[in-house]
Amino acid sequence: MTTLTEATSEAAARETPARRRRRVDRLPYLLLLPCLAIIGVLLLWPLGQVVMMSFYKLDSVRQLRGDREWPWVGLANYAQILGDPFFRTVLRNTVLFAVANVVLTMILGTLVGLLLNRLGKKMATFVASCVMLAWATPALTGTIVWKWIFDDTSGLVTWLFNKLPDGLSTAVFGRSDWTGYGWFNDPLLFFAILTLVVVWHSFPFIAVSVLAGLKSVPSELQEAARVDGAGPWRVFWSVTFPMLRPVFGILVVLSTIWDFKVFTQQFVLAGGTQDRSTFMLSIYSYAEAFSPPPKYGLGSSIAVILTLILLVVTGVYVRMVLRQEDES
Repeated sequence: MTTLTEATSEAAARETPARRRRRVDRLPYLLLLPCLAIIGVLLLWPLGQVVMMSFYKLDSVRQLRGDREWPWVGLANYAQILGDPFFRTVLRNTVLFAVANVVLTMILGTLVGLLLNRLGKKMATFVASCVMLAWATPALTGTIVWKWIFDDTSGLVTWLFNKLPDGLSTAVFGRSDWTGYGWFNDPLLFFAILTLVVVWHSFPFIAVSVLAGLKSVPSELQEAARVDGAGPWRVFWSVTFPMLRPVFGILVVLSTIWDFKVFTQQFVLAGGTQDRSTFMLSIYSYAEAFSPPPKYGLGSSIAVILTLILLVVTGVYVRMVLRQEDES
């Protein structure tokens, strides 16, 4: 009669290396199942609901609650949105705003990261902690502060402009009394202030991420470049930047996603959805869905279009980064 030890040995002998590898390969997926389940419930299910709603005509809360039947319209919501000239204006605003903010955020964040890398340990810790206060401040709180700064009666900017000599203020700006001036009424000025708010809130994350990447760059390579006569710009562009290209790639993708879907700052600065000349895709989707009369189907279709744009932009950029990594 075969003993238990002999049976175990025979079973182990019959198990091939390929079968053992397959069993081990399944383990990471099993460990990821709880996380995937949470992502599915919190992200994929709501996203699926938005996609489904975009194919229906929904204009009342009773329909959303299921008290009334959802009328199927297929791609009619997308056709209406894409055929609307106002959508092209909103898309242009969104793209130009996102490009400007990504460029400014990356430049300012990189410069601050390089500065932090050259400071001493204690001073770098102090400056980084102060800079991160801006990033840690909730978007709503920070935007309320900035709206007060540009308040037309008691704001800091209004007070500073009123302190200018009347002759200088009149010669340069065409007015001497700035009390009551609507800083948010002109679309171009509104987007300039919105850009200031978004960049102020976003650049600390870029700075700290760049600083973390700089710590991984061997100082010997930078020193060798300086010995060969390279200046600071040449050292950064020829030595530092190539080694941090994956870091910059991830930061550009994240900044693009964040800046494409800016909502809180614009909603607070504009005071709602009354000024359609400053609309971008995120607030356009909100206005179509919730402004009376509500059009939840149209709002959902705009949200889906925004998501698709972000997926395409992210996919193209990630592919470019991976191709550059393969070539190098």
